[in-house]
Amino acid sequence: MQSTTFTQGADAQGQFGQFGGRFVAETLMPLILDLEQAFNQAMSEPDFLAQLDRFHAEFVGRPSPLYFAERLTEQYGGAKIYFKREELNHTGAHKINNCIGQVLLAKRMGKTRIIAETGAGMHGVATATVAARFGLPCVVYMGATDIERQRDNVARMRLMGAEIVPVTSGRGTLKDAMNEALRDWVTNVDNTFYMIGTVAGPHPYPTMVRDFQAIIGRETRQQMLAREGRLPDSLVACIGGGSNAMGLFYPFLDDADVHIIGVEAAGHGLESGEHAASLKGGQPGVLHGNRTYLLQDDDGQIADAHSVSAGLDYPGIGPEHAWLHEQGRVEYVAVTDQEALDAFHNCCMKEGIIPALETAHALAEVAKRAPTLPSDHLMVVCLSGRGDKDMPTVLRLMEEAQ
Repeated sequence: MQSTTFTQGADAQGQFGQFGGRFVAETLMPLILDLEQAFNQAMSEPDFLAQLDRFHAEFVGRPSPLYFAERLTEQYGGAKIYFKREELNHTGAHKINNCIGQVLLAKRMGKTRIIAETGAGMHGVATATVAARFGLPCVVYMGATDIERQRDNVARMRLMGAEIVPVTSGRGTLKDAMNEALRDWVTNVDNTFYMIGTVAGPHPYPTMVRDFQAIIGRETRQQMLAREGRLPDSLVACIGGGSNAMGLFYPFLDDADVHIIGVEAAGHGLESGEHAASLKGGQPGVLHGNRTYLLQDDDGQIADAHSVSAGLDYPGIGPEHAWLHEQGRVEYVAVTDQEALDAFHNCCMKEGIIPALETAHALAEVAKRAPTLPSDHLMVVCLSGRGDKDMPTVLRLMEEAQ
């Protein structure tokens, strides 16, 4: 691993080494630059940060608990496992952390319309929630495939007044929804704020989303010091675009003794070609305004991704993750659909917690790794979301297995 300060962030062009940047239509460049200026100014102002803290406490319900998973720890007989319980946030996932920050920026910039993309629907729900709270019209682009498998979240968005636009191009999943949201943004540059849900997209989005999500890691750091008197030995989080992972990891990147593990979706297996593991099975390229690792064919065309989890079904990854991968600071692994489903059921039975299928990927890696570690090893896994939204998928798979 190269010697560097990993929290140094992107350079002036928004690049993490060779990754990141701004690959957008000329029409969007003034918006991107205005957003960067507004974000940097807001994050330097005590009044904005105090307002953000107030909404975290009174609307989101932070801090989220750090929970000792006693029964899983006993089952595996190794590391002491803690859950950072982001699924207990308002709306049921980590996504609300970022959405609160971005909607406050939108109001500050005088924007009167919110758009977003969503896969599993949790970012869409969080976007619709904050738009309703601040009285802003909201349009959410969602792949037709994801609409079918995430009906409960679609209903929640509509209850809060959001317009859901089905996207039928491609496989009708997250990549295709993001394509359509970007087209909308180019068309409605004057009044519209695009609320990206992950640490991807053109600069400053990867940095902005990371900084709004870094409250996860800051709280974890304080809570672990209070609980155990020292930092954790390892951190584990699932990765699609990678916002919950980046939020947990970022405050620990310069702590060399903390081992950090990001878990991609291996789908039906890396050798099958039906997966969403961009780092394990992809190569660098440009998509959605940034350069990062992508699933693509020999001609550079973006390949379809697959995961049992709608939220991980994306053919790319945030550029800072790509940089951390190449720097060797974070270890990236991949687990299959079946491994995630097994971990999902085990968490339900052992801890009485129904995790999101995204989170179940991280739990699957915990199941592999924790038994090999000593009993004084402190491991924190991010429970990025709750599994209510995934019940139709899980029940269907259980029926098919009978």
